Parts: sequence; C-alpha cells; structure tokens
Amino acid sequence: MMLDKIEELERRYQELEALLSDPSVISNQPEFRKFSREHSDLTDLVTAYRRYRKVLGEIEENREMLADPDMKEMAEEELKSLEAEQNQLEADIQLLLLPKDPNDDKSVILEIRAGTGGDESALFAGDLFRMYSRFADANRWRVETISASESERGGYKEIIASVEGEGVFAKLKYESGTHRVQRVPETEAQGRIHTSACTVAIMAEAEDVDIEIRSDDLKIDVYRSSGAGGQHVNTTDSAVRITHLPTGTVVACQEERSQIKNRAKAMKVLKTRIMDTMIQEQNSRLAADRKQQVGSGDRSERIRTYNFPQGRMTDHRIGLTLYRLDSIMAGDISEITDALRAHYQMEALKAQSEG
Repeated sequence: MMLDKIEELERRYQELEALLSDPSVISNQPEFRKFSREHSDLTDLVTAYRRYRKVLGEIEENREMLADPDMKEMAEEELKSLEAEQNQLEADIQLLLLPKDPNDDKSVILEIRAGTGGDESALFAGDLFRMYSRFADANRWRVETISASESERGGYKEIIASVEGEGVFAKLKYESGTHRVQRVPETEAQGRIHTSACTVAIMAEAEDVDIEIRSDDLKIDVYRSSGAGGQHVNTTDSAVRITHLPTGTVVACQEERSQIKNRAKAMKVLKTRIMDTMIQEQNSRLAADRKQQVGSGDRSERIRTYNFPQGRMTDHRIGLTLYRLDSIMAGDISEITDALRAHYQMEALKAQSEG
C-alpha cells in the first residue's frame, strides 16, 4: 500500500477538521461546502487507515503473547481474526485509494428509447422506466418526467426523466447501453417468443459550473403542447424546443403548463447531453490508449437480456444471471448495480497495478 500517500491524506483530513470549525470558514458557505465535501470524501479512507494501524498494533501485541504458554492459545485465536481483518482492510483501502469519479454524487438524466421491435419495444421501454422509478423510490430519489413520447399500444417510443438524489450516478452509471427483451407479445397468437430492444442512457446532470452555453448558440422555438392522440394539452404556446447550433443537439419539453418551466427543463437536458458527449469523447480517447474501456457506458453495447419465459435476467458484461425477473422488473436491482460496481472497481485496480 502507498502508506506515504495515505498519511498525507490523513494530514489533509486533520487540516479540514480544523478549517470546518473555523468561524471565518463557517460564515463563507461556498467555501464551507467545498471543504465539507472534501472532508466527506476522505472520511472512509481515514477511518479504514486508522483501524488498520490499530489492528497492526494488536497483531504485534498478540505475537508477543505467543511466548507465554498460558496466553498462547488465546493469542493464536485472536491472531487469526486480526490477520483476516488486516487483509480485508488492505483490500478496502486499495479500493478507497482509486480516483473518485467526480460525477458519482450527481443526479442524472435518464433517457430510454424504444429500438428494434416496434410496439413490443415501446412496451418494454415503459417496463424499464417503471423498474428504474421503483428502484429510485427504494433509494428515496425523486423522479420527474421531462418529456415523453407515448406509443399507441402503451409504453414509450422515448422517455426522458431526471432522477435526483444522493449518489444516483454512482449506482446507475453502468445501466447505459442496449437492453434486450425476449417474451411472447400479447398479440402473438402462435405463442412465439419475440426479441426486441431498448437503449438506456444515464447521464450525470450538468451543473452551471460544469458547462457554459452562450445564448448566441441557441435557437429557441415555442409552440402549442399536444398530448397523445393529438388533443391539445393547453391553448398557449408553452412547449419549448431548444437547438444548440454548434452541435446540432435538439431538446424539446412540453410536460409543464408554464413555458418558463419547460424552458428550464429543456436547458437542463441540453447541458447534460453536451457534457455527456464531451465525457464520451474523453473516454474513447482514453480507451484508445488502454486495452479495456472501464465502465464508459458505451451506448451501442448490448449489456443485458431479460428473458420472460424463463424468468431470467443476464448481464453479459459480468456473466451475472438471476432467475427472479419479476422482482427485478419491480425495481429490485441492487444486486445487479452492486455487482457491476464491484466488477469495474476490480478492473480499475487491475489497470492501476499494470500501469
């Protein structure tokens, strides 16, 4: 382990504790928030390292006790437990030393689009949206629809929503890619299994400090909102379409009755999409210099299959197969998101040791 680096981080942690109790820092809210975030980011590492040092001290004491016949048996038992804890702490600290994804704590923009498979694909897009919405409820996150294009038979051709809360991106970032479904459609008289697909994009929500967009680069159109089937939602020009001229990115929003609210939502998605494109390009450049692309969320990658006749979900990236599709579609996906996170952390550790 890089003990010098950890000790340097522990000194920084102590400095931050002093700063956070300084009245001049407390009265400066932006500075206080910045130091609080840095302190919070270091807490797990420093706690694990302090426990690690304590365990090493206890191991030394027990080794000395082995020389005493009366204490030997107890010391041997204690040593087994302490050495196991030492190994676990070393593994934990290695993970905690990995560079933190600066977007992990952010909320996200979730986009689900029906792909091959027509109506069945649109129905599955609706199923995926419900799955993520229920997972969000379980994590006490807030889901808000930004725009939705409904299919005639139900489900969505496309749905875009914001998911707001603590650590949303960290848990959902590996969901980006193509999700494939295999099931018998209700309209299928012969009982044949159809295969269709949807694409999911998870994008860390852009903040004002992340990206600046010049008003000269925007073309903003307003028009009358209309709902499914063409009926008018209202009689004012409240729907908003924003085009970012340099990139050709177009975002529309008509969910709200207020033009101001629709404009704010559309701008949020626009900034997020542009920032996400920049991140994707950066990841592609990094991947060219490295054998394996670690957790970039390549949109074209087929990541998962949901087989309804067999009640089976398979994540192809990590070879995880679970036979409890009903509970997964009901939002119980923690086992999947945790397994993906652990896998990509191990890949990052491997890349770090090879580098």
